[in-house]
Amino acid sequence: MDQAQNLRNIIKQINQTEAGQARIITVTSGKGGVGKTSVSINLAIQFRKQGKSVIIFDADFGLANIEVMFGAIPKYNLSDMIYRGKSIKDIIVKGPMDIGFISGGSGINGLGNLGYDQINYLVYKLRELESLTDIIIVDTGAGISDSVLGFVASGSEVLLIATPEPTSITDAYALLKALNAKAGFESDNTIIHVIANRVSSHEEGVNLYNKLNVVVSKFLNIKLNFLGIVPKDDNLGRAVMQQKPVSLIYPNSTASKHFAALASELMNDEAYVEEKKNKGLASAILKMLKNKEKKTDS
Repeated sequence: MDQAQNLRNIIKQINQTEAGQARIITVTSGKGGVGKTSVSINLAIQFRKQGKSVIIFDADFGLANIEVMFGAIPKYNLSDMIYRGKSIKDIIVKGPMDIGFISGGSGINGLGNLGYDQINYLVYKLRELESLTDIIIVDTGAGISDSVLGFVASGSEVLLIATPEPTSITDAYALLKALNAKAGFESDNTIIHVIANRVSSHEEGVNLYNKLNVVVSKFLNIKLNFLGIVPKDDNLGRAVMQQKPVSLIYPNSTASKHFAALASELMNDEAYVEEKKNKGLASAILKMLKNKEKKTDS
């Protein structure tokens, strides 16, 4: 039995099982430096304040932004679980407020080279992860690499971070254009929320969203939802310098209050209905592998 058939069998098996309980939220951006990881971490803190358990899956290969902000260096990563037999609990590092995070390490880029037994093991362990927490935040890399598009296309709930700079808006559109053309992306089953970061006012955030949405509506088969803003706040810069999340060290700051509002909006989001809820991180990664197989076969 070849690798493609093995993968199809695993996908069939996982599709016949119940979804993991964790809600999967994928955070992405068209370019780097727009505050994507800051959004991931601060939303995780706000979810914790609402009583939810959270694990951040750091899918930004090669960078260590989350561990720097958490002040914790992971001893093990996804590769250690796949290749060296570490348990899912071994690779979870605890940050502030008991928020967990997992470093993807080189495991993400090596997913396409996994054997049948390794894929089975990965799926089993990721299913276990989904039973350990309420929310998994997938912090992707920036841009339109295969791994970024794979995670975004496989998720059912996406947060797209953009700033008012023209390059940020242009690159956000480039990401959505590449996503729209990617095999396996189902626009009808994907909620894409736009968060306008580092804006001067709510009006500027709406203006950013409208600029992006007008071209997306015209040229792409994608629907966007404006979730809200994170305003410019000097406390954000101070928090970065201290390598601490602003929601922790400046909880009454303007930025922290907006992160709290965004988290509440997500928790109360009526568009997040059960029929659109994905089957979890394991299914997302399997879809990535399946799409890679299709690409290889074509």
